[in-house]
Amino acid sequence: MPPAVARRSPYKDFLQPALQRRFASTAGVLLAISYVEALTLSSWSSLVWSWLPLGLPGLRTLVIFGSIFPIIILRIAHAHIGIRTSNSPFETFCNNAISFATLETIVTFAFSAWLFSQTYLLSTPDEANLRWVTHYSGDRVRLNERALFYTMNLVVLGIVQGVLHVALDFDQMLLGIVRPRREGEANTQSLYSFERLGEWAPVLVVRAGVLSIAVALANYVLVYHFFRRSAWGWAMSFFRLFYNLPKTNIPPSQAPWSIWMLGRSMWAGFLLTLLWYFGDMAFRLQLGRPPLKNNQPLSAESKDPNGSLLNGLKSKKSRISAFAVWETALIARDFDVRRAGIFEDIDRNDGPTWSQVYVTCLSMIKEIEQRIDNYGKPPTPPPAPPANGAPPQQPPQPPTRIVQPPRSDDVWAPAPAPKSVRNSVGKLVINLATSPGKPPLGALVPEAKRRALEAREQLLSKEQQEALTSDGLSAMARGVMDRVLSTPTVGLAFQQLFGRRLTTAVLGRPYGELSVYANAAYVLSRLAVCSLTEDAYGKVQRDVPAIIRTFTMVIKKIERFRDGFPFHWTDLRRSRECPEVEELLAALKDGLGELIAAFGPFSTDLRLTRADMRLAREAAEQRQAAAPAEAEPARDAAAEAQRPEMRELR
Repeated sequence: MPPAVARRSPYKDFLQPALQRRFASTAGVLLAISYVEALTLSSWSSLVWSWLPLGLPGLRTLVIFGSIFPIIILRIAHAHIGIRTSNSPFETFCNNAISFATLETIVTFAFSAWLFSQTYLLSTPDEANLRWVTHYSGDRVRLNERALFYTMNLVVLGIVQGVLHVALDFDQMLLGIVRPRREGEANTQSLYSFERLGEWAPVLVVRAGVLSIAVALANYVLVYHFFRRSAWGWAMSFFRLFYNLPKTNIPPSQAPWSIWMLGRSMWAGFLLTLLWYFGDMAFRLQLGRPPLKNNQPLSAESKDPNGSLLNGLKSKKSRISAFAVWETALIARDFDVRRAGIFEDIDRNDGPTWSQVYVTCLSMIKEIEQRIDNYGKPPTPPPAPPANGAPPQQPPQPPTRIVQPPRSDDVWAPAPAPKSVRNSVGKLVINLATSPGKPPLGALVPEAKRRALEAREQLLSKEQQEALTSDGLSAMARGVMDRVLSTPTVGLAFQQLFGRRLTTAVLGRPYGELSVYANAAYVLSRLAVCSLTEDAYGKVQRDVPAIIRTFTMVIKKIERFRDGFPFHWTDLRRSRECPEVEELLAALKDGLGELIAAFGPFSTDLRLTRADMRLAREAAEQRQAAAPAEAEPARDAAAEAQRPEMRELR
């Protein structure tokens, strides 16, 4: 009986629990902030029960956390890797404005704001007069418009925040890029924790205050006037089911305007926005942490670590493969034992571990080459597969006729009468009347043109005549378009900037994740360099020439594509800067430079020609020649830690 084969756990069995732990820790931070806000809503009539979590403050904390819990579920469902790639912000708007995800986001934020508004109204003292129904003249009741104003203010705030959430793409997971560790460079893994949340706290407080004040002022001055009557009617229809309210839906003659009410609405919006912003930043910091657990790779807990890691690299889901490539890059740099295990694991059914890593990472880098080659070409439709696996059948063609088919007319019909002279003369008259000469309309066209030219000469000046020509009209339209595009807000949404278009062409649509390609390049270069001392079986050296040639070809192709990429006519900046593509080129050139430095003396043994090495050196050195300012020391740990949060969102 053959021995039992150990089950290779999928990589997602280790990634999903890690992400769930990070979500749970983020929820813990939001629960703590909810408790602090619950204390601000306490009456403080008692020194013990006003803050004791087992009493009313604890219940209020759970209700406040319940209002933010739908946002947590939304972030889990809509989280994605990579930036949104498109040619212009307007194209991004068209692709996402009417999608179900956008509608779900806005509705979820509005629902969260409504839940928080009701919690806030119930937490206020009776002296504030913010209950939905007020009693007067015995048992008579009436609807309180103050509560309606606060509820509508927070719902509008939720709608605005939902739009900002979609527009700024807060659902993006910002992954890290592994770079060579320089001497004296500190470990930045501890910076991807909640220690940085305290650094961002002042910025988040200011942002929350600005948004809450802006929305409260807009609602106080303008928005509530337009929706007051409809909102009052909805509230009356709902509360009329529980109270004996008047039958009419006409609101009071005067709305409850006061500076005190405006200040309270700003404070309520500030508390809610603070929860949203702190929750968003906590998610970013937690999801931006490396795929490690207890300072070890996530796959280290598997019975077959290399098998689980290979499973993640080959995953069809972009999130799983991106984290697996990130972990492989960390293993190649920081974990010597696991790195040596990749070289020693040669007895797998699908091939040695190194060979599978090499094929997977190299195919990721070649995706860039294929995307550049296919740019501008129409997509080829895939052939329809046959139903039963048989070759597609051609439609039956009718057989060619050798003999003319029999006539179907009546053979017994009398012969046609001979053509008479009268018919021939009539046809001749018709031909003479219609064929020779010009029609009356054709004779009038030149005269009409002459009169129009004379009128234009008499009524219009030379400048006006030149403006009405085709060139003048096109120049006028171009001037109007330039004036619209030059506006700072509206025009920027329609400009197709060089950097956006180049990033879309190189990284692909609808999302492009730079870290996948940069980490794949680092994995290949770092493992190849370390194989000089750690590869006891000599499996890596056979693939080094292909890695060097591929890096050289991809770098050259990206640079030629970038240098020949044209400006769009709407691009008024005319700047050829593209940070994403430059960062990708930097990663490829760094890896190629390390390969040249390590394997240059052995180029003849590796069957690398002088032309191969010359092209490789040119590709690796063009970075310094093109941009001398980039040959500066590496960024320090704090700057590297700030990179994910400071990246421009699209």
